[in-house]
Amino acid sequence: MWGRQRESYSMYKRMPSKDNPNVVDVEDNSAHLLDNFDLETTNPPWRLSFPYVLVATISSFLFGYHLGVVNEPLESISHDLGFSGNTLAEGLVVSTCLAGALIGSLFSGWIADEFGRRRAFQLCALPMIIGASVSATTSTLLGMLLGRFLVGTGMGIGPPVASLYVTEVSPSYVRGTYGAFIQIATCLGLMGALFIGIPVNEISGWWRICFWVATIPAGILALAIVFCPESPHWLYKQGRSAEAEIEFERLLGGAHVKYSMAELSKLDRGDDTETVKLEELLHGRQFRVVFIGSTLFALQQLSGINAIFYFSSSVFKSAGVSSKLANVFIGIANLSGSVVAMILMDKLGRKVLLQWSFFGMAASMALQVFASSSYMQQTGALYLSVGGMLLFVLTFALGAGPVPGLLLPEIFPSRIRAKAMAVCMSVHWVINFFVGLLFLRLLEQLGAQLLYSMFATFCLMAVVFVKRNVVETKGKSLQEIEISLLPQE
Repeated sequence: MWGRQRESYSMYKRMPSKDNPNVVDVEDNSAHLLDNFDLETTNPPWRLSFPYVLVATISSFLFGYHLGVVNEPLESISHDLGFSGNTLAEGLVVSTCLAGALIGSLFSGWIADEFGRRRAFQLCALPMIIGASVSATTSTLLGMLLGRFLVGTGMGIGPPVASLYVTEVSPSYVRGTYGAFIQIATCLGLMGALFIGIPVNEISGWWRICFWVATIPAGILALAIVFCPESPHWLYKQGRSAEAEIEFERLLGGAHVKYSMAELSKLDRGDDTETVKLEELLHGRQFRVVFIGSTLFALQQLSGINAIFYFSSSVFKSAGVSSKLANVFIGIANLSGSVVAMILMDKLGRKVLLQWSFFGMAASMALQVFASSSYMQQTGALYLSVGGMLLFVLTFALGAGPVPGLLLPEIFPSRIRAKAMAVCMSVHWVINFFVGLLFLRLLEQLGAQLLYSMFATFCLMAVVFVKRNVVETKGKSLQEIEISLLPQE
């Protein structure tokens, strides 16, 4: 380990910087290097990068808020805008946002690479502010759909950029913990939306307030990100090495700058600034990691998790359970699982959490299937159905929720990271769109027993896929992960 790290350090010092061609050779300072090397290879203080991670996760809070903002108020919205009882129109209010997210995600990689991570956050916040304002003031279904579509474009940009940013600014030993904050922020957004929506049945037009509230964190994100450092990885790819060193000092402390720059220089092949074409992501040596990422997101959505979040009020209401109480318990289960995942992410590792999470979701769906069978008495079926749904959300939050968004930026090579995330998130949003659009209709046509059996099957497929294809990334630097997956020729 000592030899490899010292060699990496020396390689960085010998390589001419793209910004500073006159570099002093390391041999002239070998004594100074030996005196300070132990300090440089200790873990950097987590407190330096933590505030910037919190700012980045505001986009995840908004993501969760807009996923849940129509859950409780959907009935009031449909009544006020004149489409009450039309399940297809109700599904469109949910899924139009997801269609916008698909468009946003398609451009997220290009935006993040072209303008940088910080500017991408601002471009994520802007349509969220405009879209929420349109939704809050509209008097027609068309206006609501337009507002939801604009919000969706911001939602499509935000999650992949947040995953990129958190992965690239976090020290490797807490990267999993920080990545779990993305899921926790999403949970808090969902819970916030449910909490804000509580008075919707008592106060006429309260659903408009629910949309206005969303403009506040979006404005905070657009302003606060100005004071955050840019990703050193992005700066280095742009040939701005001196600025990358400055940002590393803000994120890790001065003692860790040299080693971090040496790590980046390992994979500098002189082609990082070239345009990444779609064919490169779908063929050849890059295809494997993109396939793994896309399949993980597909299985995550086919598990049925967002059907629970979007329509939990409707499902619990049909089961005779208070939707407000049920939604509170769902929020608590989601948050509790996310906190546990944060604690375990850098201890057990990503792969273990993914496998057991999907297995627990399959078992939870099996409970739902049994609860909907004719063999259960009414009271027992209600308790089992609610318990199974809460267990499903809890086990999702333990791994299937937070891990993919963290794991994928880790396994994607630096050169393709932003655009590969965009491709995988596009798959996520396509499937998410159809789940949101068709869930209620499928529930009517197929029945709960068959539909939940399908969700359970996808969860079991995910367990097998993770076991065979996912690599463990716990505690490794991004450069070490890239080298292990794509050995340099």
